[in-house]
Amino acid sequence: MSFADLGLIPEILRAVADAGYTEPTPIQAQAIPTILAGADLMGGAQTGTGKTAGFTLPLLQRLARHANTSTSPARHQTRALILAPTRELAMQVEESVKTYSKHLPLRSTCIYGGVDMNAQIAELRRGIEIVVATPGRLLDHVQQKTIQLGQVEMLVLDEADRMLDMGFIPDIRRILALLPAARQSLLFSATFSDEIKKLADQMLKNPQLIEVARRNQVSETITHRVHPVSSGLKRNLLAHIIRHEPDAQVLVFVDTKFGCSRLAHFLNRHGIRADAIHGDKGQAQRTETLEAFKSGATRVLVATDVAARGLDIDDLPYVINFELPHTAEDYVHRIGRTGRAGRQGNAVSLVCAEEKHRLAEIERLIKLTIPQEVVPGFDPEPDFFDPTGKSRRRGGGAEAGAAPTGGEARARKGPERSPRSQAKRPAVAADGFDFSKPYEPPATPMPEVSSSSGNDRESPKRPQRPIPFLLGGLGRK
Repeated sequence: MSFADLGLIPEILRAVADAGYTEPTPIQAQAIPTILAGADLMGGAQTGTGKTAGFTLPLLQRLARHANTSTSPARHQTRALILAPTRELAMQVEESVKTYSKHLPLRSTCIYGGVDMNAQIAELRRGIEIVVATPGRLLDHVQQKTIQLGQVEMLVLDEADRMLDMGFIPDIRRILALLPAARQSLLFSATFSDEIKKLADQMLKNPQLIEVARRNQVSETITHRVHPVSSGLKRNLLAHIIRHEPDAQVLVFVDTKFGCSRLAHFLNRHGIRADAIHGDKGQAQRTETLEAFKSGATRVLVATDVAARGLDIDDLPYVINFELPHTAEDYVHRIGRTGRAGRQGNAVSLVCAEEKHRLAEIERLIKLTIPQEVVPGFDPEPDFFDPTGKSRRRGGGAEAGAAPTGGEARARKGPERSPRSQAKRPAVAADGFDFSKPYEPPATPMPEVSSSSGNDRESPKRPQRPIPFLLGGLGRK
């Protein structure tokens, strides 16, 4: 099957050919005819299979009747709205829209937070048919009355499951209330939970469900591997793996923003060109970092899950999980950055004993037992391979649950005290104080000790110094 068999117009077919594509992917072959027919749709496929083109191509064809070269903003009403959870994904989608609409006089723009709104306002006032936006920034423009959504004919929710995870549902409901009821709605996602399907039933009208792969299935072109390692040796093992792949670009995922910056700094100190991308970086910095990584100027990109969605890098050979994600579904999205479009990819995870339960959840989700390989010199904790799942004591003698021996009991109690520290304190002190009774104040107050009594001598009085006039005194006498 070719793209021409899907009923696309010549202008779009020329743009697809210019991009170097000849045959549609399974999700494209099933979704494009359904969207062209005007039906609502839920599209699910594993990441990297062409979901973006699956809704972009038919969207452009349905809006082709509005294409014109007029300079009047009134001739360029907003007809399509594409919502994405992150800035990076929104920019990637808008780039695809521009690529496939190069032979059509349709205008598109991308609006997202983290940058000044004035440039976006100027672009919207020119008149835009296709708007790609993050939900929060779109509502900012709605509040400023710089965008009108009354003429929207098509709505696309991309990576809908991520929007649910990031708490965008209230914003999406506010946006839906601003859109015309007579519209076509599309929902695309790499994974579908039962909660998402229930929500989609409320948002879509008699949607058709298209899933070209079972839920949470990972690409067959990706090789999975786990390296058990002690948590204190993870950074050194990461540098060791990268050095043994001298020409390969690597995307490394961590859990926290602080850990992201620290790891990138560690790699740079060890002669590996690395940079970090996370939510605390400004949009200009994030864009510059991504461009440097895509061009090869940066070899290693250390990222939080903000980069797990929407990063489209041609032929990325390695994704390394420095820390396993807390949610098993995020593993699917992380490793989906490699092995795209039929290319071979490698997903490597560095796992310490504390992360064993996360690894078990991931294996249950993807229905795959990931092979484990210990790198010599980077051994895991002693309790990593404990079949009972319980941590062994560092003393190493008894199994979990066994009664401790005398030596182990003494080790738990800590070092023995010296004979001096073990000496018993007397019950009654020399001054008559009884340690076994609670303290009670004396019935009669203690007599004050005169400073001049006994052999004590009066301390000589210090001469009084004059207080300066500016401080309230009389100054010098």
